[in-house]
Amino acid sequence: MNNTKSSKQVECRFISKLLLKNCFFAVKTLLLTMVILNHGITGVNAAPESLRPDIKIRNITNTSSVSASVRIAKDPRNNTLYYLKQNGDIYQVNLSLSTSTLVYNSSNHNVGETQGMAIGPNGTIYLVGNADLVNNQTKAVIVKGVVNSSTGQRVWSVLAKSAGYPKSKTAYDHRFNGVVVSPDGNFIYVNSGARTDHGEVQSVNGQYPNIRDVGLTTCIFRLPTNGKNLFLVNNRESLKASGYIYAEGIRNTYDMAFAANGDLFGAENGPDRDMPEELNWLRLGGHYGFPWRIGGTDNPQQFPNYNPATDRLLDSRFNAVQRGYFRNDPTFPIRPAINFIEPILNLGPDADSYRDPVDGKVKDASVLGQSFSTFTTHRSPLGLVFDTQGVMSPEFNKDGFMLSWTPGDPTGETLPGPFKDPSQDLLHLNLTKVGTTNYKLNATRIAKGFNKPIDAEIIGNKIYVLEYGGNQEIWEVTMPTK
Repeated sequence: MNNTKSSKQVECRFISKLLLKNCFFAVKTLLLTMVILNHGITGVNAAPESLRPDIKIRNITNTSSVSASVRIAKDPRNNTLYYLKQNGDIYQVNLSLSTSTLVYNSSNHNVGETQGMAIGPNGTIYLVGNADLVNNQTKAVIVKGVVNSSTGQRVWSVLAKSAGYPKSKTAYDHRFNGVVVSPDGNFIYVNSGARTDHGEVQSVNGQYPNIRDVGLTTCIFRLPTNGKNLFLVNNRESLKASGYIYAEGIRNTYDMAFAANGDLFGAENGPDRDMPEELNWLRLGGHYGFPWRIGGTDNPQQFPNYNPATDRLLDSRFNAVQRGYFRNDPTFPIRPAINFIEPILNLGPDADSYRDPVDGKVKDASVLGQSFSTFTTHRSPLGLVFDTQGVMSPEFNKDGFMLSWTPGDPTGETLPGPFKDPSQDLLHLNLTKVGTTNYKLNATRIAKGFNKPIDAEIIGNKIYVLEYGGNQEIWEVTMPTK
């Protein structure tokens, strides 16, 4: 959840809350998820609407409790649905009765602040969490719960831990979050987001001089599921030598999913500058550009003549702009001499609004006959799923679907979120492979009016949407079949 998952209104609000030490527990609980999402305003609880007569939406249950709901996942063995709370509580959903039951908590798996959950083909549950350390440091904790075939009980153990590394103590501490299991069950892929907005120095008031991102941030790890107590050092070259780095140049890929053909995709959240949000085809050894390339465009702070005062893509309503994180930066790291992998191009008709860096006006890329890399700025793409079973009607068969977290303004730019784009919707992503190098897509809204939707799961022709806002409802979106 960056722009869910860059900072937007949420980052501004929660930075100020961090100063209220007497509210430590409440802030800590909210900050983790909201910083990931980096956006958000409290909205009223209302039912979402289908934008097509052949797509139906019904409410399953509300998940509201003392802790926020952050993930939803199915057990592929029997299609049992589970959702995860930020405090580590895991609930099992009864879809027929529209009820849920607490089945595991932190006393079982020993992770108190969870951001990621996935379930492998053999029913193993994988959780991704983070723990605060002294000296303004943090570390990742990744656990697995394996079902004992004899007793049927789940046995929890540590798959991997990271070394401690410095937080930035800003709204950009994305930390470890999204996780997905390979179709064969042999690996998990875990996102570790940036500790910066766009690669700027974040020294924690001088405690970590000249530190930007570090070895454990801005990458996606690939870890063997049979691992036990793996240790992830805070050194990129050592991590590569161990075979743990899958992809680099990631700002915050809060959600990943495998398509029916086995290709892995990730939804990427952008910074506080008006730069597009990305969808990427994730490949082994790939570098996706951060912090030099973001949303298919260059980060101007890398250039010696950068003057933020003349940058039309800086909006003073955003935290990184207010705090002067966009600046002339002579020590910005030199761009590596490699070919970055560009985001997937969106050909519209939806989720493709942008601000022109020349005249500052908001425009619609597909209306102008332009492609776009990939989604409207500040949309916060997440909740990515695919019809891997190929059960949907030809129009949707084996295609992708994606949520967006941030409330937008469908007619203008009154909100510091997606401009001329309502967002908070369910998009149909019709992906087409372009040779062997990349994909292009058409994005079309098929449902609207969700309340800060945070994650999705798919069972057959039904997409289950989990909301973070309101009563944290679970909605069932029934798609047409063959």
